[in-house]
Amino acid sequence: MRLPNLLASRHGRLLAFFLLYVTEGIPLGFAATAVATQLRRYGVGPAEIGAFVASFYLPWAFKWAFGPMVDVFRSTRFGHRRAWILGTQLMMALTLLALMAVPLPTGLGLFTAILLVHNAFGALQDVAIDSLACTTLQPEERGLGNGLMFAGAALGTALGGSGVLFLSGWTGFSFTFVFVAAAILAVTASVVWPLREAPGLLDAPPPAGWRSAGREMQRFAGDVFRAFLGTRGAFAALGFALLPVGAMALGLALQSNLAVELGMDDAQIGWLSLATQVVMAAFMVLGGHLGDRLGRRGTLAVYILGMAPPTLYLAWALQQAGYIWPSSTPTPQPALQLALWVASMGYSVFQGLMYGTRAALFMDVTNPRLAATQFTAYMALMNLAIAFSSNWLGLATELLGYPLTLLLDALTGLLCLALLPALRAQPGLVHDGRAEARARRCALALGLLCLAWLPCSLQLPQFGKAQPLIHTVFTLVFVASALVLLAGRAELGRARRLVAWLAPLLLALPARRWLPALDWPPLVSALQGLSLLLPLAAGLLLLGLGMRSWQGLAPQPA
Repeated sequence: MRLPNLLASRHGRLLAFFLLYVTEGIPLGFAATAVATQLRRYGVGPAEIGAFVASFYLPWAFKWAFGPMVDVFRSTRFGHRRAWILGTQLMMALTLLALMAVPLPTGLGLFTAILLVHNAFGALQDVAIDSLACTTLQPEERGLGNGLMFAGAALGTALGGSGVLFLSGWTGFSFTFVFVAAAILAVTASVVWPLREAPGLLDAPPPAGWRSAGREMQRFAGDVFRAFLGTRGAFAALGFALLPVGAMALGLALQSNLAVELGMDDAQIGWLSLATQVVMAAFMVLGGHLGDRLGRRGTLAVYILGMAPPTLYLAWALQQAGYIWPSSTPTPQPALQLALWVASMGYSVFQGLMYGTRAALFMDVTNPRLAATQFTAYMALMNLAIAFSSNWLGLATELLGYPLTLLLDALTGLLCLALLPALRAQPGLVHDGRAEARARRCALALGLLCLAWLPCSLQLPQFGKAQPLIHTVFTLVFVASALVLLAGRAELGRARRLVAWLAPLLLALPARRWLPALDWPPLVSALQGLSLLLPLAAGLLLLGLGMRSWQGLAPQPA
């Protein structure tokens, strides 16, 4: 029997993107719920689990780097985005099966490394899916479409989290890796293989050869940089994506950590995760629909405000019960288990309402011709915010206790509301005449941050368990600095040749944290010295760019 091409009809498109996002949620639920639960039972602390979950999100935080590849490299035989989705789903399944051979918790380092590779393919798949959505969904379908997509991710998270916890009681934890891989491949066979893409904005003939493709990718990256800075809405969206959109704790590992400590077994945690994900999925669809009907910015503000009360209620309940600090000895506490259930369910309602509306708002300020890169960058920065939040929440739980951590989480989640009024779609406007000033501000800020790496790196051991937070922040700084330097090469005169070498080395700096693992002290010392000199050089060049005119960003005459 020949399966239908779901992209050929409105209902088919909505179903296709729903199921594609299920494959994105499955490994997330597996790692953030099932594996995190097992690690807490093994005695791994909240800070370490927070760092583990944050590492899961990091490949997604930098998935924008895959955007130009997806936009430029394409297959005429298998389809532009379809080819990317097919290949990445196969590699996701293979890396999941490879995890079966790694023991926990002793092999947590290797387990995390393989999971990073898995998520690199998952992030690449997400770029291709988002690009396909931006060029396939009609404007009137975007709110509902994004609601369904994130609902699919939520149900996938429930399948990978709750489903695995339920199944592990029957088969053991090792077999669940096969289950997760098979679930992904089922969507590959039934949805992706029959897809046929319609010609779209990006379906020009592929560039001839790698060198030609490289030139096109450079041009494309320049266009995207101009798109980010071209309008107030697109620029404000960068800051909005970097901030936590509402309270985060009840959507991350803190929930499963606390559930284990309060004496809940795997089945009870599975039911909690399943119930919250199903509720969230239903309200994602409703949130997207309401955003289309009532306006995205106003409804999103209400949803973000609504995420704070459940978090504050749980903080109050824990404080009243005197449950302040993480415990390594699980003790059944029915009253607090009920409070966790109530808070989690209330939180899921507003988190679900928020998700679809937020993504549609980013689509509104995205240039469709640059869909894979610009929209993906917004989504990537959101994942960086999640990774950073996971790190600081785990660390704060050990240093400050649960109630104060939840209070801080609720308050920081409201900061994004200050930028929400600026996220106004301006159809047809790609340049408002202020891109040059924005570029100068970005260059100056990044230059100062690069220079700040020197004292921070010398004092890094003093940060203790907070070191992952520092690494996450400066990884973003170095990658953003490399992109701004490349975009501003024309402004640097003779120094433009230096940028051609400096930018790739800046992109490689995130690997600095693994230097101590090298068993060659002279090489380690040389590379550590280089990791200080590169940000210094980048900082000075960026400060220079902050004083230039950036005439290349000026609007071109019609």
